Formats: sequence, C-alpha cells, structure tokens
Amino acid sequence: MRSILRRLGRSTACNCTALLPRRTSTALSTRCTFHTTSPRRTDGVFRELTAQRLQTPWIDALRKQQAEGKNAAQPSETPQVPKERNLEPKHMDDSFHKVVLPLARDPWLLDTYLNASGHIRLGTIFMDLDALSGVIAYKHTGEDVTTVTASCDRIVINHPLTEICDLELSGKVTYSTGRSSMEITMQVAKAPGEGQTIKNEDILIHCTMTMVALDPGTRKPVNVNPLIISTPEEKRLYALGERNSKVRKQRKETALIKHTPNDLESDLIHAFWQKQLQYLSDDPYDDLRKPDNAHFMDTTVLRTATIMQPQNRNRHHFMIFGGFLLKQTFELAFTTAAAFAHARPMFVSLDPSTFQNPVPVGSILYLTATVVYTDPPLIGAPGEEFDAESKYTRVQVRVDSKVRDVEHGRSKPTGTFNYTFNVEKNIRVVPKTYQEFMMYVDARRRAEQVKETLQEEGVGLSPKAAEKSVTE
Repeated sequence: MRSILRRLGRSTACNCTALLPRRTSTALSTRCTFHTTSPRRTDGVFRELTAQRLQTPWIDALRKQQAEGKNAAQPSETPQVPKERNLEPKHMDDSFHKVVLPLARDPWLLDTYLNASGHIRLGTIFMDLDALSGVIAYKHTGEDVTTVTASCDRIVINHPLTEICDLELSGKVTYSTGRSSMEITMQVAKAPGEGQTIKNEDILIHCTMTMVALDPGTRKPVNVNPLIISTPEEKRLYALGERNSKVRKQRKETALIKHTPNDLESDLIHAFWQKQLQYLSDDPYDDLRKPDNAHFMDTTVLRTATIMQPQNRNRHHFMIFGGFLLKQTFELAFTTAAAFAHARPMFVSLDPSTFQNPVPVGSILYLTATVVYTDPPLIGAPGEEFDAESKYTRVQVRVDSKVRDVEHGRSKPTGTFNYTFNVEKNIRVVPKTYQEFMMYVDARRRAEQVKETLQEEGVGLSPKAAEKSVTE
C-alpha cells in the first residue's frame, strides 16, 4: 500500500479503482481520479523568489544546530568572509534581476494574492519586493557575505492598477560607495508583451531599500563592491541614492531622541496642549468642546502578538524574513487606519522605516500600531496653509515592533514602520501626552520630507485616482 501511495505522490492522476478489491471495482459505473498538486511554499512569497531564499529544509538546519550545540542567534568571534574577496567595481546592470508574477494566467497563484474583496494584497507584494532585494544584493556582493535589510526608504504607489494582470518585479543596485551598505531600487509594473517595453503609466510601485553586508560569523559590517557609473540614467539614479543617504544621516542627527523640538514645533505643541485642555473641560457651556471628527491618539492604538514560525525564516535559517515583517506591519497599519476612519484606506506610501534587530524563529513578535498624524492637521504651524474642509485625509500610522525571547523574557525593539493612507473622511488625530507629541512631531517631519521628495521626482498618486485601483 505504501509503495502505491508513493507512486500516487509522483503522478498527477491515478485511477482510483486500482486501490479497490477486484470484486468491487467492477461494480463502479463511473471512474474517478485522484489528483495531486505541485508543492507550494506556505509563506506567500512567489515560488521563484522563495526557491532562492530557502536553500535548506528547516529540519536539516535545526538538527545541524542541535548537533553543534550552537545558538544561531549569537554571533561568533571567528570571521567567515574570505580575506581575498573580489571588490572590483561593478555596473548597475550586473545586479539587475526580474521576475514575472503570472497573476492573470495562473488562477491558483492569484488566489494567494487576493483579499476578500478581490483586490491584490499589497502586503504580499511587499514580501516579494523584500525577497527580490535579497536576490539583487547577493548578485552584487556574492555569496560570501550575509545581507540584511537595514531600512525601507520608500514604497510608493505611482499609478493605479485597474485590472488583474501579470506583474513584472525588477530592480538593481543603484547606489554603493564600496562601504557596507547599498541602495536597491525596484519597481512593480504591468508585465509588457513580448518585444515591448514598460511604459511609465504601467508602473504600479516604486521602491527603494537599503541593504547592509555582514560577516556571517561576526555579524559585523564588511565592504561591498562600489559602482561604475556611465550613462545619464545611472547618474540620475546614483544621485538619488546619494541624496537618500544624506537624508538618512540628517534624520539621525536631528532625531527627537537627541534634540528638543525646534521653535516652530514647540509652538505647535503648545497650541495642541491648549486645545486638548479645552477638549477635556467639563463645562457644558464651553463652545470649544472636542469636535466629532477629532480623536485622541491613545484611542487609535491596535496591538498584536505572533509566534515566529520557521516557514517565515530567511536563507540563514534561524531569523525571520524581513518581507514577512513588512506584510504583518502593513496589514496591521491598514486595519488601524480603517478602524480610525471607519472608511476603506487607500495605500499611499511606506515612508522611511528602519529594521533595528533581527527576529529569531521561535520568538514572539509584538506589534503596536498608532495613528500619529493626519493631514490636513487639526492645528497648523504658524503660517501653514491647508484645507480644513478637505474631503480626503492623509493618515500616517506608525507601527512599533519588538521581539521577546520565550525562555528568558528578554525583549528588544526590532523596527519602526511608517505607513501613509488616504481615507475619504474629514478626520483628525489629537495628541495628549508628551510621548504622543513627540510621535506627532516626528510623523509631521516625515510627512513634509516625503511630500518634498515626491514632488521633486514627480511620483505619487492622487486620492481620486487611487479609488480605481485593484490593489489594497
């Protein structure tokens, strides 16, 4: 019987009467067949990208770790990167990679990308983008190093996707000075026909991520190949990477954890404090009661806790794949925006976000999502102009993540992710505590910075155009 079942597992169909006793098989008036499906990965990443990410079955990696008696989450003191690595400059196109998601041609693949309303789940696309960035990074660095996602500088919707179609995901390293970090630029577009090129209006998503190369043993940064820049387009992309690098450094230098708010921000905080005191007044004749469209920040919070399973590991076996974190944080942010506005959110962008510490398999991931900024704001800075009666509100949701060790209870932050959505609702968020004021000011800075860079590059999507999109 076992040998018969093994043969069934290798075939696509089998006559079921072959398994029945001879006396009953003749009694069947019709013939039925058993069907088996091809193996599918369980974490939702497109199979071509997963095949390059998962190179060892989990049980084999686990048994090897147990036999060696090592804790894979702890770095060793022994470097594993060869001393004589080839660090000659490379061209951008050397790292170029693309895959096509045949969503229009493969209904079972499409099934893994759709939500309940028939829209493509952007969180699953984000997983694919992070997996693609890993493939691109290794094409640039080689297999001797470990590459990790340091930050997601931006994911932005360029044009709405109005119909289900095949999607082409592509990208390459566009900024590398030869130190440990490199910027990878990617896009998601409607897959062109044979012999055709992608048009600008067919580009759905533009994305940039920063990857860092580490020694697999010590987990310390190591140098990577610098880039050779030759064409005008390569110079443009490199200049954008250079600008993004400067913006990241400037953001660190002026972070609120290091410095107090500037004068304009201090005036804004004071105005909010005065306003929320009026809102908390018990005087029934006070005309300055909190309006119905204003909500205190602490009422917008949503939290989750999830055990990290090996199906979502990265190619180094014992850490969780960064794309899984993007998907989890995006879907929580989406839920938070929907609960806040009681309207369907339309994704605008993933604003500059950081990965701080790896997430080990078997640990517990805690996510906390908060609506930290709305635009138009309830109160503007001195001299700031905005449409207080706008039909649409831009909602920024901050998702803080931390991981906890099950055995010892130790926890540490793993990253902060900032998502922006449009909602067809006039609604505002109001901070109350000092911590909330700092989160609000930080989100306001981020919103202003992203708005400026999007205008410079001419990308982004209007709320009206986003309503037609089949992504969510």
